Amino acid sequence: MSGFEIWGLAFGLAMDGFAVSIASGVSLQRVQWRPILMIALSFCFFQIVNPLVGWLGAFHFRGLIDNVDHWIAFAILAFLGIRMLRESFKVKEDGESKPFDASNPKFVFGMALVTSLDALAVGITFAFMGMSTLSSMIYPLFVIGFVTLVLSFSGVFVGIRFGNLVTKRIRADLWGGLILIVVGIKVLYSSVPF
Repeated sequence: MSGFEIWGLAFGLAMDGFAVSIASGVSLQRVQWRPILMIALSFCFFQIVNPLVGWLGAFHFRGLIDNVDHWIAFAILAFLGIRMLRESFKVKEDGESKPFDASNPKFVFGMALVTSLDALAVGITFAFMGMSTLSSMIYPLFVIGFVTLVLSFSGVFVGIRFGNLVTKRIRADLWGGLILIVVGIKVLYSSVPF
C-alpha cells in the first residue's frame, strides 16, 4: 500500500469522526478545552486501536466484523440522532441531562468507538494485504491517528463556530441529531452492496 493510499484511507476513516466532532462543537457552543481535547484524543485513540485489533484478530474472526460493523454503527448513530431530535423539541427543565453531552467522557468514548468500527475491517484488510509484522503497521496507524486527531480537533471548532452563527434560532440538539443521522446513513450506505 503506497503512502498516498494510506493518507487517503486515513482521511476516509477520519471523516465520520470529523462529522461527529462538528456535532459535538455545536453541542458545546463555546470553547471548552477539556472536552475538546477529550473528543480529539478519544477519536484518535480508537482510530489507532481498532485497526490494530482488527489486524490482530484477522485470522480468528475473518468475515464476522465486516458483516455487522456498519449495522451496529448505523443503529447507534441513528438512535442517538433521533433521541437528540426528539429532545430538541422538548422544553428543558433545570438540571435535566442533555442527550448529546459532548463533555461526558462515557458519551465521547462511546461515539469514538462507534465511529471507528469500520477501522476494525481496515485492520483485517491490512492483514490480508501482507502486513504481517507490527513494524509494518506503525506508519499506517500513525497516519490514521494523526489525520483523525487533526480533523476531530478542527471539527469541534467548526461546530462551535457553526453553532454560534446558525443555531441561535434553532436548538443545537436539532443540528447535532441531524448530523448523527446523516453520518449513520452514510456508514450504512457506504457498506451495503446494492
